[in-house]
Parts: sequence; structure tokens; C-alpha cells
Amino acid sequence: MEDSADRTVRLRDGRRLGYAEWGDPGGRPLLYFHGWPGSRVEGRLGDEAARAEGIRLIALDRPGMGLSDHRPRRTLVDWPDDVLQVAAVLGLDRFGVLGISGGGPYAAACAWKLSDRLVGAGIVSCLAPFDVPGVIAGMSRRNRLSLQLVGRLGVLRRILMARMAVSVRRRPDRVLERGVGAAVDKQYLDRPDVRRRLVESLSEAFRSGSRGPAWEMGLYARPWGFRLEDIRTPVYLSHGEQDANAPVTMGRYLAASIPGCRARFHSGEGHLHFVDRLPDILAAVCP
Repeated sequence: MEDSADRTVRLRDGRRLGYAEWGDPGGRPLLYFHGWPGSRVEGRLGDEAARAEGIRLIALDRPGMGLSDHRPRRTLVDWPDDVLQVAAVLGLDRFGVLGISGGGPYAAACAWKLSDRLVGAGIVSCLAPFDVPGVIAGMSRRNRLSLQLVGRLGVLRRILMARMAVSVRRRPDRVLERGVGAAVDKQYLDRPDVRRRLVESLSEAFRSGSRGPAWEMGLYARPWGFRLEDIRTPVYLSHGEQDANAPVTMGRYLAASIPGCRARFHSGEGHLHFVDRLPDILAAVCP
């Protein structure tokens, strides 16, 4: 991996937090939050689009994944504090945030807590709170069982993620393919550059073991800790109507709940639709 993908900052509590930079080094800063399980190197998919849009794309590893140290007992609403510390180290005053898939709830938490620092927030192919009636309609059976049942049971969660870590070390391509729930998304895995970046991101997620991904899996199954209705940051939402990982019912709930949310729903597209739509997404989030 490039040197730009192998950086860390030291946080106040002594933890390391990993990050990578792509796009325009002198451009408008946008912090990128990867999917789950994933890592900062996923942001490499946005390098070309960010460069064209004049955006400095800074992708962060969440605790316990990639180069970031594990943080026991963390919650979704702890993440904005880590983000502020990274922004201070990098000299960022105003910036945007963009969360993809499992990174979406983290972008929403920042939109709720950091409205005075954000120029905008993007949530793409995003999960919604699981306690909303009917919100998981359309989710693939594998993901429904994993997140709704196993996600709530710590022992099963740790076992599942430990097994996944072993599988990722042996055959990351196969694990990636199993994680793609909709046929419409398979086309992206036929593109060598996209496949390579997603495999790298998945492998880096388990760089330090499975504790980080296992803990985060549990967070998705719990209440988020804030009300979407209290968000005051401008939010742009992009969602594929054929998404089987985060079904469109989730996207529609988020769009209806976040005040003033600008939402685009894409017919015939799935969870990975963002790969080709990053130019529009970046421009909308960080104008």
C-alpha cells in the first residue's frame, strides 16, 4: 500500500488512530468513514474523484480495525470526539464527513454532535437503527441473522468474527463475495481495481485481530444514542433501491427522519452503487 495509507495520530488517551489521505492535498477536507468490516484503505476508491473535485480525502480507521487501537466499551457517540482530535492534529477547522454502509451511522453521529464544525455530512448505503419496526424488510437473510441475532449476543459475535478473521487471512476474495448480497452488486467485483481495494480494506479490518469488528457488530444492533430528528448539519443521502445489505427501507427511514435531508434513491442499483457515484456524492457533501 502507498505511504499515504499508513499514517497514525496519537489520541489523548494514548490510543493510536490510523488514517490515509487521497485526492487533492490542498483541497477541501472530507473525512471518510469506511464500511464494516473495513478500513481506511477503502477510501482509495475515491482518490480520482476527490482529486477531480478538489477534495482532500482523509479516511480513518475506527477503533480495533486497521492501524487503530481497540477501545473497549466504545459507543457510536464516542466517535465524534475521536474525529475532533484528528481534526486538531491535522489543522482542520471546517470539514465534511462521509460514511459508507457501516460508516453511515458514524457520519450521522458526527452530524448530530459536530454541527458547528461540519460543512456537510454524507450517508451512503447506510444502515438504520434496528429498533425501527419494518426497517430490516428486504435485508438478506445472512445479514438479518448476523446483525439482529448474533449482533446482540456477545459470545456468538466474538466466535463469528474470530472465524471470519481466519477466513479473511486464507481467502479474503471468497469472504468478500459472500458479503455481497445483491446480484446487481456482483459486477463491481468483476472490476480488478475495485475488487483489489475492497479485499485490501477487508483484510486490514482484521489486522489486529477480530475484537474491533466484533464489538462494532454489536453497536449496529443497539440504539444509536441520539435522535436523528436532532441533527442540524446538512445531510446528503444516497441509496440504491436494490440494496440487500442495507435495504432501501432503511434509506427511506433515514431520509424522512433527518431534518432537511437531501436524498437520492437509485433505481436498479445496490449497496456498492457509490463506487461509480462518488464524484456526485463528494460534490454534494463538500461543496
